[in-house]
Amino acid sequence: MANLKEIRNRIVSVSSTMQITSAMKMVSAAKLKKAQDAITSMRPYVSKLNNLIQNLNSSLEPDMNSPFVSVREKNSILLVVITSNRGLCGAFNSNVIKKTRQLVEEFSNKKVSLITIGKKGSEILGKKDKIISTHDYIFDDLNYKKADEISKEIIDSFKKELYDKVFLVYNRFKNAATQIVETETFLPIEENLDEKSLKSPDYIFEPNQSKIVNELLPKALSIKFFKALRDSFASEHGARMTAMHKATDNATELRDQLKLTYNKARQAAITNEILEIVGGAEALEG
Repeated sequence: MANLKEIRNRIVSVSSTMQITSAMKMVSAAKLKKAQDAITSMRPYVSKLNNLIQNLNSSLEPDMNSPFVSVREKNSILLVVITSNRGLCGAFNSNVIKKTRQLVEEFSNKKVSLITIGKKGSEILGKKDKIISTHDYIFDDLNYKKADEISKEIIDSFKKELYDKVFLVYNRFKNAATQIVETETFLPIEENLDEKSLKSPDYIFEPNQSKIVNELLPKALSIKFFKALRDSFASEHGARMTAMHKATDNATELRDQLKLTYNKARQAAITNEILEIVGGAEALEG
């Protein structure tokens, strides 16, 4: 009977876990819808803006030196690593951290610094790597103003030549079940030959090209950074919803197996009791 009690306790424990994972799945599904709509509606705008930046970059006058497009020898690298504040989302965080480790090893002969966004990345990467700042609060209320503040901090560091190249490492949202780890060059702005037309557009700059470039490029970079945050935010909820769905299915399967085991053990115990009663009765008759 002690064995039956242990099985009953396990059934109760698994059932409780199943309720928690099912609730977390539904919460993530509700948040995913809003996050997915936000990143889906933002992508066409960012795509057109990137094309504009590429065309503007290709039309810069030779004597105009913009700090955002200056290519320097890569002696100092900055990695902006975007993870989540909470776990229970499958390989979402571990994939980004693994990619970050690979980049740190790849640039082992360079000075590599990290900016982490998300508590999971801060906790794990902070044990071995140099983290210059953390911004774990941003996902509590993700908005453009907070993203713009962090983006300006990164841009100012690049303009002061504290870093020669800046990468964003994050999960790009594809669908609820698929997140793709991206390593995206944030600074300097690089020329994309695939998107460059054979003939550059003939822009008319008002008031002048220098003012347009110095005002437009920082805003474009802030929007690009905000898009990466939204991508990661949607990916997090998609990964958590998928992970909790699988966990609920596994808990359901385990509970069913435990119930079957419990019923078999209970039936065997009842059978043994019946045999003992019959045996005792026969002994008395004899």
